Amino acid sequence: MTTAVRLATDKDTGVAVVTLDRPARLNAIDLTMRDELQEIWRELRFDDTVRAIVLTGAGERAFSTGLDRDAVVPQPGSPFMSDDPLLRIGPKSNDLFKPVIAAVRGMACGGAFYLLGESDFLVADTTAAFFDPHTTYGMVSAYESVLMTQRMPYGEVARMMLMGTAERISAQRAHDIGLVSELTAPGEALAAATACAAVLAAHPAEGVQGTVRALWAAKEQAIAAGFAQAPHLIALGNLPHERQAGLFTARRPGFRTR
Repeated sequence: MTTAVRLATDKDTGVAVVTLDRPARLNAIDLTMRDELQEIWRELRFDDTVRAIVLTGAGERAFSTGLDRDAVVPQPGSPFMSDDPLLRIGPKSNDLFKPVIAAVRGMACGGAFYLLGESDFLVADTTAAFFDPHTTYGMVSAYESVLMTQRMPYGEVARMMLMGTAERISAQRAHDIGLVSELTAPGEALAAATACAAVLAAHPAEGVQGTVRALWAAKEQAIAAGFAQAPHLIALGNLPHERQAGLFTARRPGFRTR
């Protein structure tokens, strides 16, 4: 059976590598990938041989470009029960408090921030680029913005979210502002993240996992408050789907990288 996510575990080091595996679609997240991520995070909660995790994307072009635009997301008829398809794809939202290090190569944008926002720290190579396309396509960046305000200075995340596809944050800039903790040569982010994970896995698990839980506790109330507003803001601010589609297919100038 074809899978959208690969899981590899090293019992000797205690490190698991979770790979988003749709490189032909730039690792865009469809509903199959969403379901597999939830299953993997829950599986790893119960696997005591795994003490640290690396999250990465297959291929050279992208970590992930967020929600696959071809994904059909069923919605209840009531506007009071709208479902966000990516809300439960991250480790913390599945009650996994083992350390997760993201290894980023290529583009990371839009819905990828659900995963990066719930990783404990990021390692990236110099090909990495970060941006959020929502405003360009007539959508409110709500959940992504809430998560990224916990990782970046306010002015930086505001600029990224508001500029849309017109601008990308380079790997160097992401490192300068603290979004990325370590910058590597092209193709070396996964090895660097795995080396960090091996160190964490060698520490006593109780202390590491307790520290992860404490770190998340420091910001989860702010995230919960922001998420509580997100459905209403999206309902008010998103253009109808046909107008979003028109903006998505329209030709527009290129982007600058800073």
